[in-house]
Amino acid sequence: MSQADSKTGTEADLDARHAEKMRKKKEARDKILATKTIEKGLLIVHTGKGKGKSTAAFGMVMRAIGHGMKVGVVQFIKGRIETGEKAVLDRFPDQVTVKRMGEGFTWETQDRQRDIAAAAAAWDAAKAMILSREHRMVLLDELNIVLRYDYIDLADVVAFLRDEKPDDVHVIVTGRNAKDELIEIADLVTEMTQVKHPFRSGVKPQAGIEF
Repeated sequence: MSQADSKTGTEADLDARHAEKMRKKKEARDKILATKTIEKGLLIVHTGKGKGKSTAAFGMVMRAIGHGMKVGVVQFIKGRIETGEKAVLDRFPDQVTVKRMGEGFTWETQDRQRDIAAAAAAWDAAKAMILSREHRMVLLDELNIVLRYDYIDLADVVAFLRDEKPDDVHVIVTGRNAKDELIEIADLVTEMTQVKHPFRSGVKPQAGIEF
C-alpha cells in the first residue's frame, strides 16, 4: 500500500469513527430532549464581575424580537448614557418598550435619596410592565446594583418575581453581586468571570464595546 493509500485509509477510519461517535451522541441527546416538556417564563440572572452581563441580556432581547415577541426594558442605572442597543431597539417601536429610569451610576449622582427615589420609580415601572402581560420578555437592567445598595426592598423584589410574575413572561435581571435570595428563585443563573479587561491597561470605554 502506498503512503497516499495509507493516509486515505487512516482518514477514512477516522471519519467512520467520528460519524459513529456523533450518531451515538445525537441518539443520547434526542433521548434527553424528549424528556424536556415544560415551557414557561423563566427568571434569568446575569451576574459576576466580568463584562458581558447586559450585553448577553440584550442578545436575548434581540433574539426575542427576531421571533416576533414584544419586549420591555427597564434600565435602573444607565439612564444618561446614549447606548448602541437603545438606538437599535428604537427601530422596533411596535415590539419594544424601553424605560430609562436611572440617573447615572451612584458615584455620578452622589445623592442617595435621589438614587433611592429613581430606583423605586423604576421598580414600580418594572412591576407594571411585567404584570401587563403585553411583553413576552422583560429585561431589568442593573437591578442587582440597586438591590446591592438597598435602594429597594429585596424581600419585595423576591416575593414579586416568585409569586406574582406571570407564568408566561421571561424576566432577565443583570448586574454584579446578585443577592443569594434572587439566585435561589431563579431558573437560569450565569456568572461572568473576568479574566482580562482592557480598562486595566488604560483603555477607555468604547462605543460598540461598552455602550
